[in-house]
Amino acid sequence: MATLYGDQSSNRRKTWALMAGFLIVIILIGWGASWYFDSQIILFVAVGFSLVMNGISFWFSHKIALKTAGAKEADPKQYRELHNLVENLAITAGIKKPGVYIINDPSPNAFATGRNEETAAVAVTTGLLQILDRSELEGVVAHEIAHITNRDILLSSVVVVLVGFVTLLSDFFLRWSLFGGDSRDGRIGLIMTVAGIALAILSPIIATVIQLAISRKREFLADASGALLTRYPEGLANALRKIDSSVSARPLERANHATAHLYFENPYGGDDSKKGFLTKAFMTHPPTKERIAALMSKQ
Repeated sequence: MATLYGDQSSNRRKTWALMAGFLIVIILIGWGASWYFDSQIILFVAVGFSLVMNGISFWFSHKIALKTAGAKEADPKQYRELHNLVENLAITAGIKKPGVYIINDPSPNAFATGRNEETAAVAVTTGLLQILDRSELEGVVAHEIAHITNRDILLSSVVVVLVGFVTLLSDFFLRWSLFGGDSRDGRIGLIMTVAGIALAILSPIIATVIQLAISRKREFLADASGALLTRYPEGLANALRKIDSSVSARPLERANHATAHLYFENPYGGDDSKKGFLTKAFMTHPPTKERIAALMSKQ
């Protein structure tokens, strides 16, 4: 019989497998471009650029996320209960208490960020505090702390950088294929040009699909881990129901496509049941009903 522990282990393995596969694709694209143009400098530049972007994401992604969301440090006196709740769950998870931030927004939502325990932070909206009772709020905060303990935020940052890199490389390949002419004679040159165009068109789509797949599996894992922390899956499930209906009626005011995948619930809202198959395939969050079903069926 499947258990929350089993889901946690399985999803972590699948996430790392996707990351490894994605990294291999990027290396192959860079190697292919350098071979085609007979210039190793292309591969060197590609590797160097990816390392620089990874460094920026590693050191500053949490500050960028908090700034973009308009999050402010939560006053310990005004939000004493929230601070106590975060601290208790952090102790249970065996990590240092993360920073606590407030987003002044009536739409209920939350997210966690940080490259490690020292820089970790949990941000919640004022709307979340207004509609949830303690057990429900505890479930949401536990979910976000699970993102920290599972190092999901760092993984997400790396994926974002890699997706951007592949998009730039593919755009360069496409432009050269269309306007740079064919530097090789015969059928091989023609085949390589066609392959270059196909790669340039498909690689951003493949990269996006992998990014979304990692994000969706990450949410299921955080739900499972959060339920393990609180030992009360019903609290998180009830919070999901309330947040889903509220966000659908009132999306987050500062919703941003760059950080949407970080939030507990899709900040743009929308009724999952009314979305088509293709739309659901590109959602950064699993449908709420699926998350609730997973929580309630594996206690």
